[in-house]
Amino acid sequence: MRIIAFGSSSTEGIGASSPQATYPSRLQVELSALLPQEQIIVLNRGVGGEDSDDMAKRLPAILAEHPDLVIWQTGSNDPLRDVPLDRFIGQTEAGLTTMRAAGVDVMLMEPQYCRQLASKPGSERFRDAIRAIGAKYGVPVIRRFGLMRAWLDKGLVTPAQLLSADGLHMADAGYRLLAAEVAREIVAKARVAARFGTAAR
Repeated sequence: MRIIAFGSSSTEGIGASSPQATYPSRLQVELSALLPQEQIIVLNRGVGGEDSDDMAKRLPAILAEHPDLVIWQTGSNDPLRDVPLDRFIGQTEAGLTTMRAAGVDVMLMEPQYCRQLASKPGSERFRDAIRAIGAKYGVPVIRRFGLMRAWLDKGLVTPAQLLSADGLHMADAGYRLLAAEVAREIVAKARVAARFGTAAR
């Protein structure tokens, strides 16, 4: 299984203590443990600072790597850069349609729970748009915002362990928990596909 983690700084791993502590690196470890019979390759194609316009330009290069699955993390930089919501939705739907037309499975990942986004008026509309796009196209959405709040509420991490000092990017413990959640989603999706003999897109 060839997986591409596509996104911006929290895919690249800004805030992690090392490349091995990023969520894509941790995801490969988690999936290899859960699916030992599978050959798993997770490629990190995150570029810090990118919004939906930037990622649209990179999409052909992502598809040229022939992934089986793309995990598309998006919607964090767009509100911070005042990208119009309708343009974000259009770019996201177009990218999703292009990937699926190429025979690639897609999972979407919504923005993180953090101070910088919480203080930006209207940022929640981008999170909600990703959820709506996932429902519209039948694509799984990693609800990172809710997951992060739940990890804090359950005491699985402290705020200092979850986020780096800049108040925007995740830290090692947050990336570790995120990778475990994404791995569980992928395995559940694969089991559905095996049961029904479909790609379960």
